[in-house]
Amino acid sequence: MKRKSGNTTNNIYPILSILAILALWECLSVFEIVPSFMLPTPAETVQAFVHDFGLLMSHMKVTLIETLVGTVIGISIGFLSAVLMDRWDPAYKAMYPLIVLTQTIPAVAIAPLLVLWFGYKMLPKVILIVLITFFPIVIGVLDGFRSADRDAINLLRSMGETEWQIFRHIKFPNALPNFFSGLRITVAYAVVGAVLAEWLGGFAGLGVYMTRVKKSFAYDKMFAVIFLISIISLILIWLVNVLQKKCMPWEREEPAERQRK
Repeated sequence: MKRKSGNTTNNIYPILSILAILALWECLSVFEIVPSFMLPTPAETVQAFVHDFGLLMSHMKVTLIETLVGTVIGISIGFLSAVLMDRWDPAYKAMYPLIVLTQTIPAVAIAPLLVLWFGYKMLPKVILIVLITFFPIVIGVLDGFRSADRDAINLLRSMGETEWQIFRHIKFPNALPNFFSGLRITVAYAVVGAVLAEWLGGFAGLGVYMTRVKKSFAYDKMFAVIFLISIISLILIWLVNVLQKKCMPWEREEPAERQRK
């Protein structure tokens, strides 16, 4: 019973925070501390969302496809790069500085170049998402591999286990928490990267929608699409959490075992 009460209390805090932000937002708009045409009320934002719901869903579909394709490719490249650098030290010495260097280039600077090089279709958006998303994966997974218990690895080697078996039983499970931590960052960045690329050039997507409503000074619609992007990111992060619980059932069992003890 105490545990249930504690969970209920914890759920109240984010709700109160959101209500406080909405109340502050309403006051800023109603009392015109910020001009109302620049900061619409929450009700006006919801009304704009409902009014353009069909159009928003159409643009959202394009953004989600770009995000999914770019994220899958970015995760695949990041994971394979981490495996290669862990297994072969020259690859680590050659690739790691280059991987870090890619993160010093601002996405807003390279996005226009990608659009100019590859056109206004999906390809430049996917490339930008890959560049943004693979870094958290490769760094997290590589740290997970390298922080594996050396004693356990040496024990398996002394028992004649192969490198594949060591990877399967020791390194891969040890890297999973880091992988999912990086994946949570990745899915949030992927949506932002897709919208940024669409903003700079495209025919459809939430970024294209934002440029159109910005030019018409429809700030209520602008806020509506911003909240939609935030909701998409939160849903994707929640799905990652669900996937982590499915892939790492022992994480749920350990707290229960400790509580019984």
